[in-house]
Amino acid sequence: MDTNQIKVMPSPSDLTPDDFRKIGTDEKEAEVIARESISAWRDAWQRLCANKMAMTALIILGIIVLAAIFGPVISAWVHGYNYYSNDLLNTNQPPSAEHWFGTDDLGRDMFVRTWRGAQISLIVGLAAACIDLLIGVIYGGTMGYFGGRVDEIMNKFSEILYSIPYLLVTILLLVVMEPSLGTIILALTITGWINMSWIVRGEIMQLKNREFVLASRSMGAGSGRLLFRHLLPNAVGPIIVTVTLSVPNAIFSEAFLSFLGLGVQAPIASLGSMINDALTGWLYYPWRMLFPAAVISLTMLCFNIFGDGLRDALDPKLKK
Repeated sequence: MDTNQIKVMPSPSDLTPDDFRKIGTDEKEAEVIARESISAWRDAWQRLCANKMAMTALIILGIIVLAAIFGPVISAWVHGYNYYSNDLLNTNQPPSAEHWFGTDDLGRDMFVRTWRGAQISLIVGLAAACIDLLIGVIYGGTMGYFGGRVDEIMNKFSEILYSIPYLLVTILLLVVMEPSLGTIILALTITGWINMSWIVRGEIMQLKNREFVLASRSMGAGSGRLLFRHLLPNAVGPIIVTVTLSVPNAIFSEAFLSFLGLGVQAPIASLGSMINDALTGWLYYPWRMLFPAAVISLTMLCFNIFGDGLRDALDPKLKK
């Protein structure tokens, strides 16, 4: 080794003011250094905003929600129609200035009934997702936190319940009980929470032995505080994504049950029942099936796209 290349650290007595001068910094490097640090949630939001497809889906969902809320009101204000009034002199009319989506076989305005059906679908989807969230988080959090025998028994119960055909349980419940909006939501949540509980269980089992949890436990934090103040907040990303993706499943299930005649009953409008009513005459009156099918398909598609984009934003490592 060349001894001339060895740098010897100067002694304090050899230091001069010039040794403490500022070192020049490139402008780009200075901008990065001076940039304000952002939180994980803000970083995820920026990644989500950069996903044009996910943001487009979110905008379309917003339009659908607004149309479902205000569409029937606007039609009632402009034309005086509601979702159950009929006009037998104007049955099966094509879309026009008077009836924007046409009329059905009883002369009912399809515009009002389509958006009324969208209201039912959104209510069922969001309510079922919220109930699944509540039950799944509590059940899965308990399994994951306590582990051992508690986890084994609770997990076995959820596996047995999950093995029962989902549609069979739902249909049997709707046959036994009087079909209504509340009954449908109850039927969809009997087994709908299980997937959420397994997601939460897996996240809690990964987090409960982390340093911040052990430190809180050593300081005397109880099980409830550890679970709800430390573990679940750190597992909120997968939970949010699971909720977002469970909404379209509930919407499809409600539409399918209504298509079979087990959903909400007349005169309440439902997209599934409207599609069923239009099935026999769709070759002659295609608009009766087109608009309800388009709304429910677009709603489910946008929820799925936004859910995928949200998953990639919260955890970029999952992005393919």
